[in-house]
This record gives sequence, C-alpha cells and structure tokens, in this order.
Amino acid sequence: MIRLTRHGLWEMVIGTVVLLLIGGALSWLWWPLGFLIIPVLIWLFAFFRDPERPITDDTKAMVSPADGLVSDVGEIENCDLVGGGPAIRIGIFLSVFNVHVNRAPCDGRVASVVYKKGKFINALSHNAASDQNESNTIILFEPGTHDIVCAVKQIVGLIARRIICTANTGETVARGQRIGMIKFGSRTELYIPKRLSPVVSCKKGDTVRGGLDILATVDRAIAHAIVPTSTPVPETSGAASH
Repeated sequence: MIRLTRHGLWEMVIGTVVLLLIGGALSWLWWPLGFLIIPVLIWLFAFFRDPERPITDDTKAMVSPADGLVSDVGEIENCDLVGGGPAIRIGIFLSVFNVHVNRAPCDGRVASVVYKKGKFINALSHNAASDQNESNTIILFEPGTHDIVCAVKQIVGLIARRIICTANTGETVARGQRIGMIKFGSRTELYIPKRLSPVVSCKKGDTVRGGLDILATVDRAIAHAIVPTSTPVPETSGAASH
C-alpha cells in the first residue's frame, strides 16, 4: 500500500473535488473526455507519496535530505549556516514528479530553524534561487555538543509556494527522519562543514532518494548515545542478613 504524507491531505481533498467537477463537465460535452482527469488525479496522489526507506547504520554517513537530481556540488569559502568557515554544499532539484518529503541527513539536535522571505526564481537557477528565494533552514548540532554538524535548506521554486517544517528548535532528530516537505517543485541543499573532512559520494546529474542514498561521509561517527531502557539489578550472593 502506498503511504501518503499527511501534509497533502487538504490538497488531495480539494484537488479531487475540483477534478471530479471538471471531469463531469467534460463528460457532459462528450463522455470520453471525462477520462482526461484520471492521469492528473493519479499524479496528484503520487506527488504526496511518502515511502518508507531503509536507513543506513553507517554513523559517518550523511544521507540525502531529499529526492531529486543533484544539480550542483561545490565549496563555499565562508558559510554562516555551519558557524563560519568553509563548507561543502550539495544542491538537489526536486521536479513535480519527485517525492517532496525532506529528511534529516544525520542524527542531531536542532540548533535553530530560520525562515527567510524571498522570491520564487526557478529552482534550476541554483545560485540565484539559493540566495534570493523564500527558504527555511534547519541547522543541526552534533549530538551531545554545540558544534554545528550540518544544515538543510528548503528552498521554494517557480511553482512551489509552501514550505512545511516539522523540526523544532531543541528537539533531537535521527538520520533519515522526516523533517518537513516542500510543495510542488523546489530545491533542497545540504551544507557540511569542511572541518568534518566530508568525502562526497555523489556528483552533478545523479538521481538521489531521501534517506536512502548517501551523499557524503565524514571523519567521525555522528550518532545519539544509546541510553539503556532499564538499569540492571546487581546480583547478590549469600544469605541476606536481618
């Protein structure tokens, strides 16, 4: 069974009603025309699909925060999003046919969520879109520290007009966990500080899947400490004294 994201419930309901009305009107003109709405209806529900993904156990891995096409891989000399200093930026273009749910690249604690108003430049113009478009940036601390380990930037495109972010400042997230969605064509960027010595494993033109594909590996394990669910009771020997 196909899993659908709850973030598209309103659009799916309204879209279905509108398409059925259009289909009814077309059928009144000539009944075969009513079938024209079927591909659009299928696309509408497919857009809001949210598949389960197996997440790697590699604690040094930075998994893709989005589905789509790697549009650019480059270095930024001084990146404020990761606390200053050089960083690697990997940009992903999401077409209207991609899954649009965003995921956390690694374990971490949400340091901040920064929303910025802006334009709606075509997301294929990656530099202009990154700098000028409306965006939402989720910055993650490395677990147990106040060191920024990565940032995920959700950017609207020419068609996309709404960003959803479910990550809140102070909460912990796990590698591959869903952290939001961008509706109808957009761009997602992953920023990794160079101090983590990232080794990029993707290139421009690659097709990637959120949570499933590894975009880079870093020089240390990025993972939450495993907390025991219960405290073991120490064994005692001999008879108890009274």
